[in-house]
Amino acid sequence: MSKSLSIIGWRERVALPDLGISQIKAKIDTGARSSALHAFDVETFSRDDKTRVRFKVHPYQRDTHRTVSAEAELIDQRQVRNSGGHAQLRPVIQTMVELNGERWLIELTLTNRDVMGFRMLLGRQAIRKRFLVDAGQSFVQSSTRKRTIKKTTL
Repeated sequence: MSKSLSIIGWRERVALPDLGISQIKAKIDTGARSSALHAFDVETFSRDDKTRVRFKVHPYQRDTHRTVSAEAELIDQRQVRNSGGHAQLRPVIQTMVELNGERWLIELTLTNRDVMGFRMLLGRQAIRKRFLVDAGQSFVQSSTRKRTIKKTTL
């Protein structure tokens, strides 16, 4: 059995339609197990016997004027190691991500990424069995040319 996997670059523009984010630049981070989204003013609350989280996002780097307010069901709180190696307890949500017309469900941790270069990290759990990463290319899925590599099972 073989399956063709699309190639993505080390950074791509994705959408988070359920959160009202039509475009956000994401770093594809195969070193990170989970995906992370820059969020601030994060607050949890209860509605219809479900715990939810309300938060705000600045989807564009170096732009604090455009703000998206979002809400999602809180599915977990997890200890995640940040880039400095320190453990943080982060809220976790599940949402749709869209890349080049393809949509799938991912888990996202919410954290303040103000000082980071990217507002979003797309970790290896979100891309496994879907894409291969070409670390030398950027915005591969934004171009008109599509490249695939045959995946074979041994």
